[in-house]
Amino acid sequence: MSVAIENFVKAIYNNENQDITNTKPGNIASKLGISNAAATDMAKKLDAKGLLNYEKYKALRLTEDGEKMALNVIRKHRLWEAFLHKTFDMSLHEIHREAELLEHETSDFLAEKISEYLGNPKFDPHGDPIPNAKGEITTEDTSIPLSQAKENTEYVISRLMSTDKEFFEFCALNGIKYGNTLTVKKQFQSSKMTQIKIYTNTIVLNEDFTQIIYVNEIN
Repeated sequence: MSVAIENFVKAIYNNENQDITNTKPGNIASKLGISNAAATDMAKKLDAKGLLNYEKYKALRLTEDGEKMALNVIRKHRLWEAFLHKTFDMSLHEIHREAELLEHETSDFLAEKISEYLGNPKFDPHGDPIPNAKGEITTEDTSIPLSQAKENTEYVISRLMSTDKEFFEFCALNGIKYGNTLTVKKQFQSSKMTQIKIYTNTIVLNEDFTQIIYVNEIN
C-alpha cells in the first residue's frame, strides 16, 4: 500500500481514538494538509478497496481490514519512537518526526526485531500504547486529562497527546515527562487553568496543555 493510503487510514484511526474532531473527510484533509476534494477522492478509493465505509456528508469509518492496516502502521511508528529515544536520546518532537518517515519503510519482520530488542514495550515515550504484532492494544487506558484531576492529589504522567514541537520543548524544560509524578495544587475553574507542583517547581498550565497531558492517580 502507498504512503498516502497508510497515512489516511492512520489519520482516521487517530481521530476516532484520540482527537476531539470527527472523521469526516474535511477533518481528515485538515489533519493531513490536503484538499477536501483529495480527501473525498481517497475515501471513495479506499471504500472500493474495503478499507473504510464512505457515505456522503458522514464520518468515515474504518473496516476491520482498514483498522488492521492503521494499527500496523502505528505499531511501527511507536516502536521507532521508542528505539530512537532510547538509542539516541532524541527529543519527543524529533522521534515523532523521524518515525513519520520510517514507519512506511519498515517490514513486519524488522518491526518485530525492534520490539524484541527493546524488550517488547507496551508504551512509546509519549505514553501512547504500542499495538502488538497481531494489531492488538492489550493495555487498558484509565488515564484522565490533567484538567479533570483532583486538587491536592498526586498523579503520574501517563500520556502526552501532541505532536507540537513547542509543547514538547516546554514539557522538557519543566520535567513534564511520561512516568514522572506531579501534584495538582489548584484547579481554577473559571479561567480553566491548573496549578501543579513537579519536583520543586510550581507552575500554572492553561487548558490548551491540561487537555493533552494525561495522568493516573497514585493510590
